[in-house]
Amino acid sequence: MGLKQWYMEYAIAKNRPGLLGDIASLAGMADINIAAINGLKDNTRAMLLETNDDEKIELLGKILNKADHIRVKALRPPDFTDLLALRHGKYIEQSSDRCNTFRFLRNELGLLVDFLGEIFKKDGRQIIGFRGMPRIGKTESVIAGSVCANKRWILVSSTLFRQTIRNQLSGDEMNREHVFIIDGIVSALRADEKHRMLVREIMNMPSTIVVEHPDMFIREFHIAYEDFHALIELRNQPDEDIAYDALEQVFETD
Repeated sequence: MGLKQWYMEYAIAKNRPGLLGDIASLAGMADINIAAINGLKDNTRAMLLETNDDEKIELLGKILNKADHIRVKALRPPDFTDLLALRHGKYIEQSSDRCNTFRFLRNELGLLVDFLGEIFKKDGRQIIGFRGMPRIGKTESVIAGSVCANKRWILVSSTLFRQTIRNQLSGDEMNREHVFIIDGIVSALRADEKHRMLVREIMNMPSTIVVEHPDMFIREFHIAYEDFHALIELRNQPDEDIAYDALEQVFETD
């Protein structure tokens, strides 16, 4: 039987010299490998453990739960967000609202790009909403994530270089393996019917579709929040308000 990976996260209730060594010794005595370790915020550490015996992991968890100096917060097979937290030493903030919402700050662009790359590697239809104020790095992050996933990216509508409004795509561009990027404001407020027909066709493809400014997009196209597989929010500061009222007026009067 091959080695199986486990993600363990624990909070330090009382730090003391040798605490990490004691935990490593316990794991070693149980023949559990520590493949990776990193510190997270709020006095929390995370480890990637490897073993071919699930009972050893269960035993380690029971022993550590009796310890006074730490509190085990998670002990489970890792998902990709756990692996990213280990790699970057940061949590990905997530809320379980009407759609899974993942929140990032601009100084976490490296983590965001890795996160997008993992999402884009998945096959099949997935619609990702991307909220954020202008010039914060939304489109650039999606393009970098596409490169990480080794996928071609297609700008359907955008303001990255100049205002882009595509009315048709070539045959090789209409490939379900590509990542399609749609600016919800441009497509909703500036597009003609040919562009809207193209957008509707793309939205029905079994592809990865990223919709920037999804709140604007759903007003004009037949899509609901429940149709998004995930929402991503990117801010300059944690308390920044993502509001498009002023920007919408500019687009409508320009």
